[in-house]
Amino acid sequence: MQPLLLLVAFLLTNRAKAGEIIGGHEAKPHSRPYMAYLQSWNQDVRRRCGGFLVREDFVLTAAHCHGSSIKVTLGAHNIKQQERTQQVIGVRRAICHPDYNPKNFSNDIMLLKGDSGGPLVCDNVAQGIVSYGQEDGSTPRAFTKVSSFLPWIKKTMKSL
Repeated sequence: MQPLLLLVAFLLTNRAKAGEIIGGHEAKPHSRPYMAYLQSWNQDVRRRCGGFLVREDFVLTAAHCHGSSIKVTLGAHNIKQQERTQQVIGVRRAICHPDYNPKNFSNDIMLLKGDSGGPLVCDNVAQGIVSYGQEDGSTPRAFTKVSSFLPWIKKTMKSL
């Protein structure tokens, strides 16, 4: 349950004060090597999102995090300070789910293809992607259940 809380905290949007963990605690440094921090740009507007490695060369995140330029940071415990373990990797390709609808956030899921040689995925299982969560930790406005998209994730990764 604790990895899921950490994932939810990373994936909350700026409106939900994404820097705050709701009902959780700070993880032991570098105990979640599969977590990713994303920065995307559309024109001069920067957006910050979270994601996680599903394979050493793929990051899973929300489609609403798409931008004309995306960088993924791996190996960070505190993104506000430089650590020797951090890797900043430009995204080679962003693949939004073909049925993503930005108006109602249905199918709000996207695969990013980060670089070979990234950290390995831990045995923990990711359960979902939260879009536009509430500050008080109540039910999010939009939630993508990852297991519902496993066929699409596997098919897309296999084809690349």
